[in-house]
Amino acid sequence: MSIRTILFDLDGTLIDTNELIRASFEHTFQQFDMQFTPEEIKHLNGPPLNETFYEINPGLSEQMVAAYREYNMREHDRYVEAFPDVYETIKQLYEKDITLGIVSTKIKKTVMMGLDLTKLTGFFSVIITYDDVVNKKPDPEPVEKAMSLLDADPETTLMVGDNFHDIVSGQRAGTQTAAVSWSEKTEAFLKSYHPTYYLDTMRDLLTVAGE
Repeated sequence: MSIRTILFDLDGTLIDTNELIRASFEHTFQQFDMQFTPEEIKHLNGPPLNETFYEINPGLSEQMVAAYREYNMREHDRYVEAFPDVYETIKQLYEKDITLGIVSTKIKKTVMMGLDLTKLTGFFSVIITYDDVVNKKPDPEPVEKAMSLLDADPETTLMVGDNFHDIVSGQRAGTQTAAVSWSEKTEAFLKSYHPTYYLDTMRDLLTVAGE
């Protein structure tokens, strides 16, 4: 069946926040006198912040989240930009009457900052964030909530992301899934989760949506 609805992760999928995330973690760890290598920091990218910092230090996790978010919001516009062809592709999908949504593990404030900065906000009919669900990706709840609000059929819905959380969440919700080649995760890692599609470029979505 053809794709009628596409749900996107935001960070690392539509907008390039990798350097901002790295800098935010480095700032936070420096503030709390903790040592993490660049490779270790890369692997922290993906899960909700409170889970990440709780695993590192349960007693300091709330303070670490606050320090991270303060730096992240302050420096946001200096680092963040859309990945190549994102705006043009999203616009074309929108003009083809494909229903579009965001499913992110970030809080709503920072999601809206990223969408507004890259002028993408108006294309999305639903935006699901950390604040909108109890269970985060890879649980199916965020994807299921987006589909419910859009009255979307899982069989004609595609979940697109740069990490296994996105793929697994979509699979558990019964959607088709797509992993992106511009992820910091390796192709082999992403393909080990068996996404329906592996996108070499953002424009590949135009072909997928036209099938």
